[in-house]
Amino acid sequence: MKICVIGTGYVGLVAGAGFSDMGNDVTCCDVDKSKIDGLNRGELPIYEPGLDKLVETNAAEGRLVFTTDVAKGVAGADIVLLAVGTPPGPDGSADLQYIFKAAEDVADALTGWAVIVTKSTVPVGTGDKIEARMKARTKHEFAVASNPEFLKEGDAVNDFMKPDRVIVGAEDKRAIDSLRSLYAPFTRTSDRMLVMDRRSAELTKYAANSMLATRISFMNDLSNLCEILGCDIELVRKGMGSDVRIGPKFLYAGAGFGGSCFPKDLKACITTGREVGYELKILDAVVEVNEKQKKLLGQKVLKHFNGDLKGKKIALWGLAFKPGTDDIREAPALVLVEQLLAAGAEVVATDPVAMPAVRKQLGDRIRYEESNYDTAEGADALVLVTEWNEFRRPSFDRLKKIMRQPVIFDGRNIWNPAEVRAAGFTYSGIGRGKA
Repeated sequence: MKICVIGTGYVGLVAGAGFSDMGNDVTCCDVDKSKIDGLNRGELPIYEPGLDKLVETNAAEGRLVFTTDVAKGVAGADIVLLAVGTPPGPDGSADLQYIFKAAEDVADALTGWAVIVTKSTVPVGTGDKIEARMKARTKHEFAVASNPEFLKEGDAVNDFMKPDRVIVGAEDKRAIDSLRSLYAPFTRTSDRMLVMDRRSAELTKYAANSMLATRISFMNDLSNLCEILGCDIELVRKGMGSDVRIGPKFLYAGAGFGGSCFPKDLKACITTGREVGYELKILDAVVEVNEKQKKLLGQKVLKHFNGDLKGKKIALWGLAFKPGTDDIREAPALVLVEQLLAAGAEVVATDPVAMPAVRKQLGDRIRYEESNYDTAEGADALVLVTEWNEFRRPSFDRLKKIMRQPVIFDGRNIWNPAEVRAAGFTYSGIGRGKA
């Protein structure tokens, strides 16, 4: 099949590379010439494990092409994927100007029947608006379908190549058949495609992310109660997760969630409800708890040093919002940095891949080190913010020797409190009570 992808960001690039790897001819289009030029040189605009090899292989085979020429990409395409950004507006609602512009450009470039697929996360009813805008601009027949993505940053390639479900929102039989054919190589072992109406598919993406975010905020809220009551959230988590009705995933307490999806999608979902006169009170609380949780690590550091961080060096391990990505959007680490700097601390940080993104945003307001131990050298406290694998088993004896003060704040509960304390450290986790 001939596929055109509009947008070469996180969703578009993974989808384009994934579909081309199954033998389809894929053209990825983007208005950002520098991004396209970089891709044609083999330079990816995002970090995602395994994606570079997937792009390199299929580009070399001629199945994956990058261009700024939308008309060239759309001409003769069987399926056109809209994968442009839908950033939050000032009121929290999704800004749809980019996806509407992309749809209009596609309408102008159509040469025959095609399925226009929204991969971007969009509010309910967006497909209806896209259809109306396109009908006003083209004489060619087409169908608009919703096919939301469910990719985890850091494991997106695996999620795409081995999806646990494929949601298709469409009523047009030809469109449904085309998408079944497109996804057939990915769902050979079992039929994991769920077909529904377009509006339900649009809401499904928001509902899924909202539920996952709710689980995280619930555990973070509970962890704060654990600290007051002297309970250990890790033990509570294991007890809860062993219940098959609940399950163990997304029950980890920590420093709050960030990234490009959860915060944005929560706000958009809340706004969608308000626009039709319905208040999603649970999601309001999820957002409130998360904003509070992102300040918790900074508050713990300040409390330990009696609010005085002048002359204190604080080391941060991890800057990305989660492991496996260089994405720092809404990252808890950025909130922590601002708290520490405002209190007069010297901040030195390390991260396997996110330092260039943070440097671009913060400049030289903090210091950056490539080595974990160089970061901790002479520090008055070490704060674990992102649970990268290389941070999981450090030498606490070595850290004790090189740090000015043996103080550790474990923002993701990845270390054993007894082991850290036995090494001579003052340890503080999230909701660890008497642990």
